[in-house]
Amino acid sequence: MLEIEPPLDTGGELLKTGVPGLDDVLGGGLERGRLYLVEGNPGSGKTTIAMQYLMEGARVGERALYVTLSETYKELEGVARSHGWNLAGIEIRELLPSAAELTPDEQYTIFHPSEIELGETTLRILADVDRVKPDRVVFDSLSELRLLAGSSLRYRRQILALKQFFAGRNCTVLMIDDMTAVEHDLQVQSIAHAVLRLEQINPDFGDSRRRLIVLKYRGHPFRGGYHDYRIARGGLVVFPRLVATEHNRIAEQEAVPSGVADLDRMLGGGLHSGTSTLLMGAPGTGKSTVAMQFAIAAAERSECAALFVFDENVVTIRTRCDSMGMQLARHIASGCIRIRQVDPAELSPGEFVHEIRQVVTEHRAKVVVIDSLNGYLNAMPDERFLIVQLHELLTFLAQSGVATILIGAQHGLIGMQMTTPVDASYLADTVVLLRYYEIDGEIRQAISVMKKRGGPHERSIRGFNITDTGLTLGDSLKQLHGVLTGVPVALGGSGDPHIPKTP
Repeated sequence: MLEIEPPLDTGGELLKTGVPGLDDVLGGGLERGRLYLVEGNPGSGKTTIAMQYLMEGARVGERALYVTLSETYKELEGVARSHGWNLAGIEIRELLPSAAELTPDEQYTIFHPSEIELGETTLRILADVDRVKPDRVVFDSLSELRLLAGSSLRYRRQILALKQFFAGRNCTVLMIDDMTAVEHDLQVQSIAHAVLRLEQINPDFGDSRRRLIVLKYRGHPFRGGYHDYRIARGGLVVFPRLVATEHNRIAEQEAVPSGVADLDRMLGGGLHSGTSTLLMGAPGTGKSTVAMQFAIAAAERSECAALFVFDENVVTIRTRCDSMGMQLARHIASGCIRIRQVDPAELSPGEFVHEIRQVVTEHRAKVVVIDSLNGYLNAMPDERFLIVQLHELLTFLAQSGVATILIGAQHGLIGMQMTTPVDASYLADTVVLLRYYEIDGEIRQAISVMKKRGGPHERSIRGFNITDTGLTLGDSLKQLHGVLTGVPVALGGSGDPHIPKTP
């Protein structure tokens, strides 16, 4: 079950839309007795949202009427069947041209068709409303009424008349507009009490991305900006945009040890809850292993840890952990460790953030690992907003008392020209750098803590190994100069006899 944020305070009773997350975006739902506009291109989910709205009304005992001017009853039944829905309790009225109207005898010769057909359509709609006496009505779609009206003035007057007609009956109306007009007019937008727009974005690669925005809602607070959504079996699922200031909780910081004494000593006692840590380094330097060590340690304390993995599959992770003696499978089975393999081509940024919120609120995760920021960047349709969204996410996790570990893979393997596509070092409370270095004809690994807010830490550079028993840290590499360059020089004096000394 999706967990949605508490709605904004509106001070009155609101109708639920039947769409998870949309009520939250709308500040609680729809005001009764108003006319609303849902617009979007074909395929964006307008009919689906309309059905969910009517089914919610039928569920709570309200009378629901679906007036379709473009789709047949069988087509609507097909949509419902694809979602596993039962349309019982919803009156569906087709106002489609009949086959008889195609015959020459039925063609109008004296009057323009719009002068007759619009009036006939309106009378049939009003007759159905008087017969059903609905509490909720859907018109799908306005394109047909626009064409029948023939002119913008007549079209606007028709919509205004319908608005007054339904307002007198305390009926809540949803009008669907497929935006197929050559020139998109704002006639209904100006008349409607609220306007919801659905958008579908087709990237060059990957699945379509869908998002919605509330363009207006008269006299009512709502969540502005774009919100991602998807269409799954069961209907629309909306992921409200994360606003960190709405989670203004102050959690007491507690130590989050790794279980490796030398690593915790380097970090000044380990990580802390409510902070974020960035592990940076070249591919293969051990960033994921260090992050997994903190997750395993949390699971050993019977706490929940969640890993969102972009670059590896779960089988590879389990094999790697087994080779180091980490009991990952046991902790996954117990539910203490939850691994979500993320496909950046299929998952929208809003859904990704929503899944992190779920694991924190539902499963009380104490450690969250995002592996890696490079994959997160690929999931963003516009990388300009990556840092802004990441800031909101880290703030939310900090206020929830979560120790967040971010992994940033740098380009290159060795040397000073190491770059990262996402510079999140200023957002993180702690920055740990992992590097390869060459010495004595071998490639070795080094680890150092570059930054830690709010606490002391070691400033030394240590060598470390990944063995079949896990992580092992060595002494400080005091006898070497230039480890971070990748090709250090020995300083002489006492030290590792295998390390060559400078002349």
